[in-house]
Amino acid sequence: MKKVSVILFSLSLFFGGFLTPEVRAQQDPQYTQYMYNPLTINPAYAGTRGTLSLVGLHRTQWAGLDGAPTTFSISGHSPVGSSERVGLGFNLVRDEIFITNETHIDIDFSYTIPTSDIGKLSFGLKGGAHLLDINYSQASAFQDGDIYATNQADIDNRFSPQVGVGLFYYTDRAYLGLSVPNLLQTEHFEASDNSNLTTGNQTFLAEERMHFYLTAGKVFPLGSDLKFKPATMVKVVQGAPLQVDLTANFLLYEKLTLGAAYRWSAAISGLIGFQLSDNIMLGFAYDSETTELRQYNDGSYEFFLRFEVFKNTKKILSPRFF
Repeated sequence: MKKVSVILFSLSLFFGGFLTPEVRAQQDPQYTQYMYNPLTINPAYAGTRGTLSLVGLHRTQWAGLDGAPTTFSISGHSPVGSSERVGLGFNLVRDEIFITNETHIDIDFSYTIPTSDIGKLSFGLKGGAHLLDINYSQASAFQDGDIYATNQADIDNRFSPQVGVGLFYYTDRAYLGLSVPNLLQTEHFEASDNSNLTTGNQTFLAEERMHFYLTAGKVFPLGSDLKFKPATMVKVVQGAPLQVDLTANFLLYEKLTLGAAYRWSAAISGLIGFQLSDNIMLGFAYDSETTELRQYNDGSYEFFLRFEVFKNTKKILSPRFF
């Protein structure tokens, strides 16, 4: 168990993609069903579904490994005004990994302009807060001469502001998004007497770097009752490996979605979704690691629920992921 804990602790250091002393914040939460909750990374998505849309998602990563990441998020957005060019949204994300807990709370604003008879371009702005907790007492396994041992006091709800931007181009059949959820690079420090892990008289606890996201997807009708919906997400963070997700989903009878995904050099996934009604959709995804970490866990699980409120029986006629 100690070997597994050391591996997990090292991963918690690396997970954010910025190798620094001490524990630091995990990078933005990871999702397999990213095509259903793009608002968490792109504020320009707010209002683009044309109705009030609420999404809840829970992810258990590396199941069976103590202290592994778990993520819960809830988001909502809607167009406002008679022209429906303005969109408003909100996000609440709770992310936990080993001895760190992070909470993201933000508000999204978007403005959409038509670019052609079929295309629209949305500009988005995100503003909010990031709260960081570090519970060093949970790292007691590392106190007996182990590396990374620390006698730091716990960190409780350390605040840092967040400002993000995004672009989102879409039609009824395709979309392309580019976003940076947080433009501010925040470095967290704490007073310390440990000269090996300090800058001056402060210990470097956490650093949040900009994450660049590129998302895209398209709908290909293969018949009256079958549609092919490929999607991709590319994430770039300085100091971290390039992350590329490739997803292939098939929609049957406008109700059942079946698909598979590949996360470059990380995992393969299976996805299933079901449109219970015009208002409600459920989804599930399972990831199997392709790295050496697979021998220490039982995979990752992800569930989501989307609920939408249509006005005057209005509904989105072209089913899509965005």
